[in-house]
Amino acid sequence: MSPTPEPARLRTIPSRLLAGAALVADRLVGERLAAEDAHKWHFAVLVTLAEAGAASQAELSRRTGIYRSDMVAVLNELADAACIRREPAPADRRRNVISLTPAGRRRLERLDTVIADAQRELLAPLTTGEQDELVRLLGLLTEHHRPPHPRPQRGAR
Repeated sequence: MSPTPEPARLRTIPSRLLAGAALVADRLVGERLAAEDAHKWHFAVLVTLAEAGAASQAELSRRTGIYRSDMVAVLNELADAACIRREPAPADRRRNVISLTPAGRRRLERLDTVIADAQRELLAPLTTGEQDELVRLLGLLTEHHRPPHPRPQRGAR
């Protein structure tokens, strides 16, 4: 017996379609990262450090959207894997500056491949042009609805 099709009206509601696609995307990425003993916040921190350079824990929290108290656990995990280095800030020795290590760069290269594979699987039904257009449109929606001062979500990992 085949599953009952979803009502046509439900298949035309953009927010419902976005939520469904987001669930699939999150599952694909989460499974791929878990197979590498990683999660999306590891990737976000490594990308942020690679692109913007060393930063304080508070700055990393702002840049990635990771709640400050959750950031400690993420940084501990990355430090345990020798992917980041914590050093006292020259101007304020009570504050740490987080930087990427060579092992962190190698880890990021591997996770980049994992994320790219997940994106290819997610977007497989679309042509390259459609994929580019989807990314452009999702970027427009995200920017339009971004709060002026984003607050990281508590407990999001």
